[in-house]
Amino acid sequence: MRSSFVSIGSSARLLIGLAAMVASSFSAQAENLPADHPTVELVKKYFQYVVEQNWKDAATMIRPSSIERKKKETIAIIKSASTMSEEAAMLAKLGVKDLRELEKMSVEEFYVADRQSFHNLARNNEEILKQKKASLKVDVLGVVGEQSGTVAHLAVRTSQEVMDQRINELFFISFTQDTADKSKWQIAPDMQRPVTEPVKKEGVAAPATEKK
Repeated sequence: MRSSFVSIGSSARLLIGLAAMVASSFSAQAENLPADHPTVELVKKYFQYVVEQNWKDAATMIRPSSIERKKKETIAIIKSASTMSEEAAMLAKLGVKDLRELEKMSVEEFYVADRQSFHNLARNNEEILKQKKASLKVDVLGVVGEQSGTVAHLAVRTSQEVMDQRINELFFISFTQDTADKSKWQIAPDMQRPVTEPVKKEGVAAPATEKK
């Protein structure tokens, strides 16, 4: 059920460390949010979409700018392919014939194509999908907020059965509140990327932040 769009770490220890970082390093700004925070039900719905491989509805839950960023990175990787055959293979995996077609994709279309490129094999096994959907459990272990409550970070444990095994995973997922509609929250993978900012040293003016 792993998805690059929710910025999932490589191990449970890393995820626990991230949660601790938010709770301690940013203690002056962070706060524990209630268990009935709106993002709790949203993240459960998102994982249901992932297990069902309902990528179209899942796309609506993710911040469009995050998908657009992933799309631009994907295009850059394909353009840097060492051979035409390598480029063609990457394009075919996304279900497009050339870069122009990929560039014209909406964020929703790109998200669906990207997810399908990773999940085709699982999608074709209906029995396994049925088992995973029936056995899925999503438990939110905690919600931490920052930036005056406009950002929420959730520690989430999931459990599902696949054939004769039960798989337990730990995720750390961030949401941002829509500035125009306070009742709307979106998954924001970019919140977990490293962020750099200039450091102002005594007697030395900090360099101007680059505008994007």
